[in-house]
Amino acid sequence: MLKRFLKCVREYKRPTIVTLVLIMLEVVIDVIIPFIVARLVNDIRAGIKMAEILKTGGVLFVMAIASLLCGGIAGFSSAKAAAGFAKNVRHDVFSKINSFSFGNIDKFSTSSLTTRLTTDITNVQMSYMMLIRIAVRAPLMLIFSIVMAYIMGGSLAGTFVVVIPVLVFGLLMVAKYAMPAFRSVFKKYDKLNESVEENVRGMRVVKGFAREEFEKKKFNKAADDIRADFTKAERIVALNAPIMQFCIYFNMIFVMTAGSYIIIGHKSGINVGELSSMLTYGMQILINLMMLSMIYVMLTMSAESMKRIVEVLNEEPTIKDPENPVTFVADGSVVFKNVNFKYERKAKEYALRNINIDIPSGATVGILGGTGSGKTALVSLIPRLYDTDSGEVLVGGVNVKDYLKYDLRNAVACVLQKNLLFSGTIKDNLRWGNENATDSEIKEACKLACCDEFIDTFKDGYDTKIEQGGTNVSGGQKQRLCIARALLKKPKILILDDSTSAVDTKTDAEIRAGLKKYLPNTTKIVIAQRVSSISDSDMIIILDGGEVSGIGTHSELLATNEIYKEMYIQQTNGGEENA
Repeated sequence: MLKRFLKCVREYKRPTIVTLVLIMLEVVIDVIIPFIVARLVNDIRAGIKMAEILKTGGVLFVMAIASLLCGGIAGFSSAKAAAGFAKNVRHDVFSKINSFSFGNIDKFSTSSLTTRLTTDITNVQMSYMMLIRIAVRAPLMLIFSIVMAYIMGGSLAGTFVVVIPVLVFGLLMVAKYAMPAFRSVFKKYDKLNESVEENVRGMRVVKGFAREEFEKKKFNKAADDIRADFTKAERIVALNAPIMQFCIYFNMIFVMTAGSYIIIGHKSGINVGELSSMLTYGMQILINLMMLSMIYVMLTMSAESMKRIVEVLNEEPTIKDPENPVTFVADGSVVFKNVNFKYERKAKEYALRNINIDIPSGATVGILGGTGSGKTALVSLIPRLYDTDSGEVLVGGVNVKDYLKYDLRNAVACVLQKNLLFSGTIKDNLRWGNENATDSEIKEACKLACCDEFIDTFKDGYDTKIEQGGTNVSGGQKQRLCIARALLKKPKILILDDSTSAVDTKTDAEIRAGLKKYLPNTTKIVIAQRVSSISDSDMIIILDGGEVSGIGTHSELLATNEIYKEMYIQQTNGGEENA
């Protein structure tokens, strides 16, 4: 796990090394200063001249400035190294997520991935900064201070034999009982983010059903669970302070009492200067033990974050490019050969079973079926968003697994029922289909998608700002903009997954006519709930329970397929078309 994170240091190795070197210099200076002060105190008692005192004072001043500079520069370089390290981790995690197939994404929830990219990486960033600063400084200061304490105080330094084990035991017990609470917090962060995400995305539904109070209660419960765990952990961690204070004061009382007794009794072994240095070294030892305990707590807490991040980094995409990929899609023909598919390998039931379909290039194909019949699963196999469990899907006469993913998906455009618009202008969103599209091409695509009529009513026209998720346009307007975006791509295969459900039948017919005219050689696959949306298709596929129930034209299916005939009767006799 550590090796995986060390790869993320990359160009920030230099500030990391600079921090380590400066911290070592700072430790050496801070350990030497009490030694010089002790010598100065003894020399003053011996009656040295003012010139010598000023000279030693000057040395101490220079050393203090040097220590200050080392610490200040180390702080700057460590911040740079830690922030850069976190940037690289975020880059690697985000890049990994973008390489995932739908199967990988299904394994991690969106809220969990958000937590890993934010809270977890922030924890790791803080730990990295502590590692290159405090985790280096504290052990060195501890070791050097103990050595110097024995040099200066002799047997008096034996107090640390008692104090250090007590402090270490206390801090380890604190960490032991605090860590389980810290670990449980991160999973609850996922639930909190999920609550926020659902609420923001579904704000219109929440308000439409007056469920604000319910959503507040759900959010407050998730937030309260986190508060409870953090409170429990912090209560335990708060014991660090009294344990530390006890050890510090015990050490001070013991050293001052025993040292004073030795000095007053004129016994050999310690003098006033050495006593003062013993107090200083004692404070340094105990403070740095406290620092080590903080590092231990932080590292243990961030260990869970590290595991969660590495889970994403080590996740292998279920869909990979072949060694010698095909990079050119010849045409828009699609063939399904004995295809079986399920979303998860552990699933008992297949989403698609024994699918055999031959779609010629340039054909218009309609797909009908009830909820859960496998319509979306079927079209998801074409751009290889999922892979088949068995059988083959051929596009342009080539197995989709033999294509470079980028080139295959670049030849396929998908317009979903719940397609997304991104923050930016209308023009920015449309150019996702073709970043080099001219203004005239954009206007032509919008005219064909029947969205020019409402764009022209906006004050800023095509430069109108679209809010995140397209919340400032209606569902029908959003769908038409997404269709225009797909048209600009001029794909070899166009998939419309119930993407005209929010428009009226007249507009739906106009869009279909525009598609035939604008993309005559493109294979158009239309998933719809309305028979009228696909009745003029070259081929209509009826799915039922993950299997093909029938294939044919409108007239053929009316005569041979009971499912299609029933849907047609329902929608034409007082159904959708008469509404």
